[in-house]
Amino acid sequence: MTRCSTCGEALDGDADRCPTCGTRPSAVATGGAVLRPSGLRRCPRCGYKGEGVPYFRRLGHVGLLVAVGLFTYGFGGLVYWLARRKHHVCPSCGLGWENASRALVAAGRHSERQLVEAEPDEPLPSSGIKRRVAGVLLVLVASLMVLVGFIEWEMAAVAVGSVLGAGGSLTFYWGWQGLQNRREAVMQGLQRRILRLATARGGTLTVTEVAAEMNVSMPAAEKVLISMDDGFRVRSEISKEGVLYYEFPEVLHRRELGSGS
Repeated sequence: MTRCSTCGEALDGDADRCPTCGTRPSAVATGGAVLRPSGLRRCPRCGYKGEGVPYFRRLGHVGLLVAVGLFTYGFGGLVYWLARRKHHVCPSCGLGWENASRALVAAGRHSERQLVEAEPDEPLPSSGIKRRVAGVLLVLVASLMVLVGFIEWEMAAVAVGSVLGAGGSLTFYWGWQGLQNRREAVMQGLQRRILRLATARGGTLTVTEVAAEMNVSMPAAEKVLISMDDGFRVRSEISKEGVLYYEFPEVLHRRELGSGS
């Protein structure tokens, strides 16, 4: 039987597209395993699943290209374009797509993963990339105006440049706050998924288990587990064999809890 790699829909032998999600036949596999096409990956930074986009499709990269070109008489912009034109990035956060892990999923696997991904996380807040790029551009223009104002001794240009510079700094800070909020939301989403996985696994997890089940890198899995380790609700332990694992006492001893006082 042939099934769609994206949604699992059963396909006819001569189907050129999945009738449910529109996936092309190059993305399907036959037999018991369903493999996603090699272009589909999972971003370890924001959790986006899908295909990467060309580097210069993102507005922030285009703005940086224009800024580099303006201040290097076009030469720096050309070099930057040649160096990055073949790169692909995550369309959500801009992480280089070579850092994303392949999203290969076997069909028929797992009640545990279904439990981990049963509740979709809330949409992530904006990363503020547009505001940060706008802020940088405003500061660059303001710096140029102030420089020209001092050279030509035009105090009006200096005053306008100072106001633009202040506005650009505030705009950049606004965008930077958006980036921090997004990173916090990503971390909270990963923590919720780890809690669901811990419930499915009976209250103990290792870094390897988290990395494998959540399809993230080992350093990313370790970072999230360390952030959750408060020594009370989540605590790290070392087994007799020297294996570091994380224990979730409230899950581990749930059945032993009494009615309380």
